[in-house]
Amino acid sequence: MNIKPVVQQAVADKDYTELLALIPYAQHLGMNCEQLGEELVFRLPNNPDNMGNPMLPALHGGVIAGFMEMSAMVQLMVILRTARVPKIVDFSIDYLRAGYARETYAECRITRQGRRVANVSVSCWQTNRKQPIATARAHFLID
Repeated sequence: MNIKPVVQQAVADKDYTELLALIPYAQHLGMNCEQLGEELVFRLPNNPDNMGNPMLPALHGGVIAGFMEMSAMVQLMVILRTARVPKIVDFSIDYLRAGYARETYAECRITRQGRRVANVSVSCWQTNRKQPIATARAHFLID
């Protein structure tokens, strides 16, 4: 499936709703994306279904990781104007502090891009961008 027209339209309109709708897990999480200046900021709304520890209450670690992976994937699609969804090769996450039941944000940076593989770093935070709850590194196969 060629998604390049959807990516180009999303970039032109600065509305990434239709692009995120192409990714079922991103849709399931309810994540969205906004362009602030030149950077994309991804948002995961507070949702009781995403809780891992209801006693704190804290987000499930898998939800945080999935949100970060989807954010990195969409970042690549937008920056590289890909014709296909990039395929994940490797994903490594460091959980730095608890992610509580509140809105969560992520920003991504393409750290290296070759002809076939791209490396993306992701930072995820809740109330203060300088106090991330998790950081991650992802490698994607890009065609």
